[in-house]
Amino acid sequence: MDYAKPFVKWAGGKGSLISQITEYYPFELKNGKIEKYVEPFVGGGAILIHILQNYNVESAVAFDINSDLINCYNTIKDEKSLEVLLSNLKEKSEKYKGMNEEDRKKYFYSVRKKYNSYELKENETNPERASEFIFLNKTCFNGLYRVNSKNEFNVPFNNAKNPGIYDEDNLRALSKLFREHNVEFYVGDYKKSNEHINKNTFVYFDPPYRPLSTTSAFTSYTKDSFNDENQKELAKFYKEISNKDARLMLSNSNPKNTNEEDVFFDELYKDFNINIIMANRNINSKANGRKAISELLITNYKVD
Repeated sequence: MDYAKPFVKWAGGKGSLISQITEYYPFELKNGKIEKYVEPFVGGGAILIHILQNYNVESAVAFDINSDLINCYNTIKDEKSLEVLLSNLKEKSEKYKGMNEEDRKKYFYSVRKKYNSYELKENETNPERASEFIFLNKTCFNGLYRVNSKNEFNVPFNNAKNPGIYDEDNLRALSKLFREHNVEFYVGDYKKSNEHINKNTFVYFDPPYRPLSTTSAFTSYTKDSFNDENQKELAKFYKEISNKDARLMLSNSNPKNTNEEDVFFDELYKDFNINIIMANRNINSKANGRKAISELLITNYKVD
């Protein structure tokens, strides 16, 4: 099987950090004792896809509060829905690439308008909407997914000359991977993962990061934000799940990048192991704000 990779660009995606995060995986995952992988904030799925291809887990369960993202995963997983998705993406891609800049811009906004004109029904798998989601992700500004208070996608057009709107081989590889490993995708917040977790489970939490500054405060994947109270609730849940003897890992920003006195996460996770990794992130609105900064990787097990 060809090596599969995430099919969308996602803010906070972990693709560039996999080599570092791998070093902190639990020993039980590496020696084959972990039977199930659970990801309560799946996002772009870089860690999920990496684990499925490199470790011997029997099954996996992934959650996200973004129903359109989960619709994409379920569409890709189902063989019949995948064929409809590929047909729709091919049509959109060929039409878009044959246009001049002005017509591309008009077409982008027409797809965005249609996308915002309706919502998924509960538990619906909709290949056409999945194709709209992927098309908008690949042709909008910086690949962002952002919605306003009305839950409308509002990212503007980005005139990239040769956008790779979709990769058929990769989508087929992902479909096969999800089916072979019995991956289940659900719409819902992280708390719904509770019933799927036991002592033979590895859980990776990748919540919306606590912002390091007001200009870096991007959490609008849905119309609801993720504030400090939400971070505290998540820490409480993390502790409860840890009592099940599951292996847990959680990523978040390191407040000490901008304030050495900020002990927010030190206090929340004082009973666990707080590890430091380095990442290239934007920490302000200026171009020179992209530099190596530290992030937190919190585990309920010690890493050799």
